[in-house]
Formats: sequence, C-alpha cells, structure tokens
Amino acid sequence: MTTSLPEDSWLRGLRPQPARVTAAEYEALPEDVARAIEIVDGYVAFCEAPTPDHQTAGRRLANVLERHARRAMDRGHECLTVNSDVDLRLRDVPLLNRRPDVVLYRCLDRAAGERLRAEHALLVIEIVSPGSETQDTTDKLGEYARAGIAHYWIARLDNEGVTSIERYGLDRATTRYKHLGTFLKDETGSPPQVSNPIPVTIHWDDLRF
Repeated sequence: MTTSLPEDSWLRGLRPQPARVTAAEYEALPEDVARAIEIVDGYVAFCEAPTPDHQTAGRRLANVLERHARRAMDRGHECLTVNSDVDLRLRDVPLLNRRPDVVLYRCLDRAAGERLRAEHALLVIEIVSPGSETQDTTDKLGEYARAGIAHYWIARLDNEGVTSIERYGLDRATTRYKHLGTFLKDETGSPPQVSNPIPVTIHWDDLRF
C-alpha cells in the first residue's frame, strides 16, 4: 500500500525524474510532500504509508527513549531530543535525506533554523515492515554508518508488539557497523540494558500494542 498523491502533485512530474533533486529544491517542498518521500542520491524514493502497528511501535520506542533521555539530562547530559518520522540529512551532494522511524539526537538551535544532520544523531531506529527488509538491514545500515551515526537499532514486530531489537555500533576506523547483539522479548532474566549512547532499560511491556 503506497501513499496516494493528488493529481496535481509535484511528485508526478518526477516520473521519470529528469534530474536529481537538490537540497534547495527539497527544502522548498511543502511539508505534506516531503513527508511522503525520501531522497537517495538525489532521486525520489516514495515512502509507503506505515501500518497502524508500525506507527504504534514507533511511538512506543520513542516514548521509552524520551523517558531515558530526560533521566540522562537530569544527571547532566547535554540537551537531547527524540522524534519520529523526521527529516535526517545524511548528505547534501548528491542529496541523501532519510526519515527514520525514531531518532535520538542533540538538541538543535531552532532560532537559527538548524537542520537535523547526521552529526547530531546519537541513535537511529528503523522498524522492519513487509517490503522494508532490504532497506532497513542493508541500504540504511550502510548509509547511517557512512554518515557517522554511532548507534543503529533494527526493531522487529509481531501482532502484539516489538519482539526483538538488533543493535549495531559504529566502527569509526572502517565506517561500518558491528553487530553488538540482539535483544529478544522471549529471553528470560532481567530486562535488557544498554549504556550507550545513553543508559536505557528495555521493558517489553512498554513496547506492547
């Protein structure tokens, strides 16, 4: 299922796309158009409309991260923000602009119109949906690593909520991710914890639908 487009949509003029989209052209797009696409190497990639389960999982994960981000800031960490489905600029030329499901990042200077870029992002989470397996586990895995984002998580779902979280950490010497482990909902024992980029404890009940 894909996002429907109005008949007069600017996007329809990009089939076939005669030239790459520049950063300036992208930034001039209406918000409703920008939300329906990503830009990969200057070319438009249409985003499928997320399922209700996908949206719920993103909201649950964002809530968990936001709660722990606030605790980290209370203990002296720099200002942090958590957002879902937000523009993340990975590269200007050729333009590479993704919209991660969830991203934890350093607070931006809103008054100065600062844009969210890879250097601000501490952790990106993508939720695997039918049809997004290759993008999330291969394409974006490489893109986020090359952009220098230190942590990347891949979440998987069943009908009841998030069932696993694959964790990757950046090897800066090779600009590739190393698999740090996978949290599984059905594992026994204490709730899984991480210390980087901020301390987070995963309670699976918080990630149920």
